[in-house]
Amino acid sequence: MVVIAIPSIGKGGLNDDMSPRFGRCASFTFVELEDKEIKAVKTVPNHAADAMGGAGVQATQIIGNNNAEVVIVGFLGPNASNGLNALNIKILQAQNKKMTINEVVNLYIEDKLQGLSSANVGPHHGMGGGRGMGGGRGMGGGSGMGGGNRGR
Repeated sequence: MVVIAIPSIGKGGLNDDMSPRFGRCASFTFVELEDKEIKAVKTVPNHAADAMGGAGVQATQIIGNNNAEVVIVGFLGPNASNGLNALNIKILQAQNKKMTINEVVNLYIEDKLQGLSSANVGPHHGMGGGRGMGGGRGMGGGSGMGGGNRGR
């Protein structure tokens, strides 16, 4: 038997899509496999998703607390990578394209996923959209009415 953890975009489950973000995914889907067959599925909300910092570390704790032996990710930051490695959890990478959890599990069963030994993105990769929405309209008049007659 093996327990696999996969970050999910929504509430989790086999029909949900895999989230490319590990630490800031909405939930984790845990799939228990025995003899290459799904025996159980459970979902756990990722309370670290909205954390100000340390989401990867907190998400790693969720994985460890739910006895996962394997985690399948799209993107993984350095803190989460270090935490998973410290817990001796095998890290595999799925292609970064839209796939359901069920499709990801089938890739695992077919041994079509690559191992990942360290982070594949930098720190804070999953932190929000980074879209500054300021208008940037400086309204200074700049009419400079100085007479330039200094020193007379």
